[in-house]
Amino acid sequence: MKQITTYATIALASILLTACNQQPQASTKEATTHTEHATTHQHKHWGYSGDVAPAHWSSLDDKFKMCSEGKAQTPINVVATKDVDLAPLNINYAQGSKSIINNGHTVQVNIKDGDTLTINGEPYELKQFHFHTPSENHINGKSFPLEAHFVHATKDGKLAVIAVMFQEGTENPTLNKIIKSFPLEKNKEAKLEFDKDYLDVVMPPKRDYYHFMGSLTTPPCSEQVNWFVLKQPQTASAEQIAAIHQEIGMNNNRPIQKSNGRSIEK
Repeated sequence: MKQITTYATIALASILLTACNQQPQASTKEATTHTEHATTHQHKHWGYSGDVAPAHWSSLDDKFKMCSEGKAQTPINVVATKDVDLAPLNINYAQGSKSIINNGHTVQVNIKDGDTLTINGEPYELKQFHFHTPSENHINGKSFPLEAHFVHATKDGKLAVIAVMFQEGTENPTLNKIIKSFPLEKNKEAKLEFDKDYLDVVMPPKRDYYHFMGSLTTPPCSEQVNWFVLKQPQTASAEQIAAIHQEIGMNNNRPIQKSNGRSIEK
């Protein structure tokens, strides 16, 4: 696999977003506490419907301008533009989970420190994974009823996301453990402990993937995020998909964004 571009480091500040010219990057704090989300307490909070829907995000806060001005936004319809020799994902997930939260936008499982995805020799620590119903990304024009995002961050704030699609089918044992925690009180963590074997159930055994550079799929829509979209979907039962959707209480998926000629490797 050709070397994936890395980016200049950013200072971790007390605010959730540090501006970097016109290309703001997300901090480790964003990855840890708000899925791919940043919050603002001075403006109307963003959402998925009405006057705070994705079409209005950039007008809710000056920090969200990238949501309309960015040229490498996610999600996208993933159609490969380059056939290259991509290296296997260098995943070391061994620690397991510690808690679960409904943060008002999604159901998020927080991970103990130490699980990593290594890119070009640099470790990106897995912070959490969360769900979107239906899927945000499409693959060759196909949407899926559920998508999980595994969000990783380096100590200096670079982000990488592994996306796993779910199609309706066989019941998923790990999802059952998550669903048994519902209903969750919003913005309040509940204990949820998985052993390291959660990876074998949530992640498909075959991990061929598409790679592209994109953004956070929620405000502030910061770019320069490494995306790895797995080709092989997992399965979840119709009842499991419905339970997650009911807990979230909305369709929490951003519309497809323009690829703008970017490289999508497979």
